[in-house]
Amino acid sequence: MLISAIAYLKSQNKEWRNVAVYGQEINSLTSAIGRMNLFLHGIKDFSVNDDTLSAPAFIENGQLRKFDLVLANPPYSISQWNRAAFESDKYGRNFLGVPPQGRADYAFIQHIIASLKLDTGRCAILLPHGVLFRNEEKTIRQKLIQSDIIKHLIGLAPNLFYNSPMESCIMICRTNKNSERRGRILFINAVNETERRNAQSYLEDSHIQKIALAYQKYKNEDGFSKIVTIDEIAKNDFLLSIPLYVKNVTNVEDKKVNSILQFYEDWLSASDKMRSEYENFNTILESR
Repeated sequence: MLISAIAYLKSQNKEWRNVAVYGQEINSLTSAIGRMNLFLHGIKDFSVNDDTLSAPAFIENGQLRKFDLVLANPPYSISQWNRAAFESDKYGRNFLGVPPQGRADYAFIQHIIASLKLDTGRCAILLPHGVLFRNEEKTIRQKLIQSDIIKHLIGLAPNLFYNSPMESCIMICRTNKNSERRGRILFINAVNETERRNAQSYLEDSHIQKIALAYQKYKNEDGFSKIVTIDEIAKNDFLLSIPLYVKNVTNVEDKKVNSILQFYEDWLSASDKMRSEYENFNTILESR
C-alpha cells in the first residue's frame, strides 16, 4: 500500500521524493518483504516489526506520532491481543471504549484515528463488514459516528481477500471535514462490483473507476451510493450496515452464498473464542 501511494504521486507528476512512509507489521516475514520492496523502489522508509497494539512504534515526546495519511489492513477480528493493557493504554487509544476480547477491530481503528493530524489527518481502513453492525461493539460504534470523523463507507464483494471469504468494507475518515459534509456519511454499496474467475473474485479497473467516481462525486445514486445524516443513522440505532441505506439488487443465489459465508464467520469466531478459553483454562489448571 505504501508503494502504491508513492506510485500514485509519481503518476500524477507530484513530489514524492520528500514523502516519508512509516509502517508497522507484527509478522516478521511480511515486514521484511515490505522493507525490501520499499528499498528496491528507492523509497526511504521507517518500518518496524512489532505489535501495533501493545508496542506502537512511532512516538514523539511521549505521544503517538501524528500523520497526514494512514492506510491500513488490520487483521480481521483477532482474539489473541492484550485487552487488559488496552484498558489502561498510556497513549489514550481507548477514547471510544475497549473492544471485546474476541474482536480487536475497534482497537486498531482507535489507534489509527489517534495517529491522525487534527488538521490534515485522513485514513482508509480495510475492515470486516461486521464492524458496521455487531451489537457487542454498539457503544464504541455510536461514539465513533457521533464524533463525525467517518467520511465514506464502501461495501465490497465477498471473496476479494485471501484472509476472509466474507464481505469487507473500507472505512474512510477525516479529522477535519469540509463544512458542507459535516454530519453526513456517504455510503457506497459496491457489493456487485466484482468479476468471478476460477472460484475467485476480482476488482477490475472498471469496478474501481466506478467506486472512485462515486467517491469523488459525493452524490446520491440509486442502488449504489447515498448521503446519510448522522441523525438518520441514530434513528437506525447507530447501525452502519450498508444495505440498510443503499439497496442493491442481489440475486437469490448470491444471498444464499452470503448467508452461508456469514454462518461460517460466526462459527469461526465461536471456535476461536472456545479455543482461547480452553487454553486459558488449561493454563489455570497447570498453575495449581
